[in-house]
Amino acid sequence: MGTFDIVVVGAGISGSTLAERYASRGARVLVLEKRHHIGGNCYDSYDRHGILISNYGAHLFHTEFEDVWRYVNRFSDWYPYEHRVLARVDGKLVPIPVNITTVNSVFGLSLRSEEEMRGFLERVQVKHEAPRNGEEAALARVGHVLYEKMFKHYTKKQWDKYPHELDASVLQRIPIRTNFDDRYFSDRYQALPVNGYTRLFEKMLRHPNIEVRLNSDYFDVRQSPELRGCRKLFYAGPIDRFFDYRHSRHKKLQWRSIRFEWITLDREFFQENSVINYPDPADGEFTRIVEYKHFTRQKHHKTTISREYTTDEGDPYYPVPTPENEAIYRRYQEEAERLPDVHFVGRLANYKYFNMDQAFKNALDLFHTLEGDDGPQL
Repeated sequence: MGTFDIVVVGAGISGSTLAERYASRGARVLVLEKRHHIGGNCYDSYDRHGILISNYGAHLFHTEFEDVWRYVNRFSDWYPYEHRVLARVDGKLVPIPVNITTVNSVFGLSLRSEEEMRGFLERVQVKHEAPRNGEEAALARVGHVLYEKMFKHYTKKQWDKYPHELDASVLQRIPIRTNFDDRYFSDRYQALPVNGYTRLFEKMLRHPNIEVRLNSDYFDVRQSPELRGCRKLFYAGPIDRFFDYRHSRHKKLQWRSIRFEWITLDREFFQENSVINYPDPADGEFTRIVEYKHFTRQKHHKTTISREYTTDEGDPYYPVPTPENEAIYRRYQEEAERLPDVHFVGRLANYKYFNMDQAFKNALDLFHTLEGDDGPQL
């Protein structure tokens, strides 16, 4: 018998959840993480000025899943936080989701009721029963003017593709409110961990049955005897790397990454909101500016902001939803299904965008499917 029953590749949401679940049921678990920290892209830390930042960009927890909410509350206290996003349009800041305030500001109108807002949308929306791409999906949601001003060029900045080059699902997510509600999410539970996400993951992985090895790339140690003897392997990295696209007959999948430009300023706050989007190319190549003290409620005489630039280089963040990439992923998925004791979990392994709660839910459901309510007795 090998040293470990379970090997988990990746210490983000998916990997940490599975490691915690199996360890709590008696399994010996090894977590391999190629970065120098746990938490995946949710990792947060204090910068050199003592300001808490999210090193890989803002992460906002929200969910309708009761089981997920109960689960995360085991590892942290939470404080309520309802996220709001503003976009700079024609020199003004307007809310996203598109709501009555957005429309009134952009079009110089004075809509007051949901009935008037629904009538406005009915007039401007370009109906497509089955949108074939992102542009058609956006036009069906917000019409030509808002599409051009708020979403077309922002999409190009974010994906390096115009909406007509992307799958319809990307822009079908454009949120719309027919009232004055300016909350970005409408889920029942919206909150942030009191001490940050890194502390949450530390508590998840603080179990005597779990060994975490940082700066440890699975592909450097995959042939070691202690890994070969494990009962199950959970892989939360890019699926194309698992099957070594360099020597595979399948192509490399496309991913988008983010480059951060960090700036600390000698003032209490830089902007009036946590996140401000910049959809106009004239404002610069960055997609948005994030100011973290709005999230953390930290008291500090300085503030740290980040400008975000999306890029094809760096750690993978987002799968690029095009028909070609979907076809490539399906081929890798077929290979994955032939490995009964290897399970592919999370955003990178499933080539699918997950919100945080969806990533927790995906891992919890997989554990339940494999082990049942009581889990393994190892």
